Amino acid sequence: MNIIRVEQSGPLHGTVKIQGSKNSSLALLAACCLADAPVTLSGVPDIYDIRVIRSIADDIGMKTFRHPNGDLTLDPSGIRNADIDKDKASAYRASYYFVGALLAKFGKVSIGFPGGDNFVSRPIDQHIKGLRALGAEFTFHEDRYTVEAKSLKGADIYFDTITSGATINCMLAATLASGRTVLRGAAQDPEVVDTAIMLNQLGAKISGAGTDTIRIEGVKSLGGGSHTVIPDRLIAGAFLMSAGVTGGEVTVTDVIPDHLGSCIAKLTEIGLHIECRDQSITAASTGKLKATRVRTAMYPGFATDLQQPLTALLLRAPGKSIVTEKIYPMRFQHVSQLRRMGADIEMRGPTAFIRGGKPLSGSWVHATDIRAGTCLILTALSAEGQTCITGVEHIERGYENAIDTFRSLGAKLSLEQVDASHAEEKLRISSLNQ
Repeated sequence: MNIIRVEQSGPLHGTVKIQGSKNSSLALLAACCLADAPVTLSGVPDIYDIRVIRSIADDIGMKTFRHPNGDLTLDPSGIRNADIDKDKASAYRASYYFVGALLAKFGKVSIGFPGGDNFVSRPIDQHIKGLRALGAEFTFHEDRYTVEAKSLKGADIYFDTITSGATINCMLAATLASGRTVLRGAAQDPEVVDTAIMLNQLGAKISGAGTDTIRIEGVKSLGGGSHTVIPDRLIAGAFLMSAGVTGGEVTVTDVIPDHLGSCIAKLTEIGLHIECRDQSITAASTGKLKATRVRTAMYPGFATDLQQPLTALLLRAPGKSIVTEKIYPMRFQHVSQLRRMGADIEMRGPTAFIRGGKPLSGSWVHATDIRAGTCLILTALSAEGQTCITGVEHIERGYENAIDTFRSLGAKLSLEQVDASHAEEKLRISSLNQ
């Protein structure tokens, strides 16, 4: 099995070009199923989740081609069915976008339950509610579900809670539905806006994306075109945090600073010096970190995906920090791993009380999801000795080339192969020392 071995590193310095957004790409690739001609996307990262989507596309007849410059062309003209392999659908969370993208064309979609990172309770009830309002009927089986609709008709949809996934899924389905659809209480995330922009370039009629009310006038068909994926704001935020964790200075380029407003404000509050330009952000350590209080929220609030990496930074800040997870209250599986390294973190329900400024030591730890893996890497960079991280496959789901990127900043880490039984024993022993 693969592990990431991390050694205590000095201050990180340098520049990181940020890859295209993973979360946006997952929606955009599925959205291409709505078109009747090829679509070329620039900036789609070459990561595990994207490879799964390309495999699903091949299964249903959509051709994909990765150009030498990294662009990805998808040709949906040959799609012959909407029967999505249940195991591939269960490999990542956003597989549900294929429902919204294929339902209007085929009238029936069969798909496995969404997988990926498991935060115990990540329901798809708002997807079901919205698609039912458009005329869809759901049938649930043990390992998959089917969605059917003789025709999709526009409707007023009121979301009970703000959800980016359901907003995008209903937007996809409404694009080829007859009549007008209004999504109320819609998510305002940049990924929602990015999807709407691409669909409009292909001929959709969507307005209001980026606000809490989105209006979609259904059209009969979409053509082809091209689009550039927005930068990954979550990866950018994590690299900015790495400057504070190690006492260095890191610049992220090819970013949209407005997408990181709440993150920048919080990092400034903690004590980093932040400088924003048109398409870049520099974070520099001032040598003094302050404890703080954080509550995650839907965009434009502080992103739940940045909560875990931020913990690595708060472990360096003397005093007591408080992190409350309002989106996924169970998203704290990284805490038990950090305790193996000596972190002083107390959990009370959805709130972590972090006593920072204490020395940390390397250990064997396991990444349970992408952002937990990021947190462990950042923490390991400032911990004495070596840290070995298992669960590398989770990190690879979100980062195109995490190892080389961190190395380019001066981090000491490597990808290595070890015997699985040896790693499991090391993890068992480290858990006993927690």
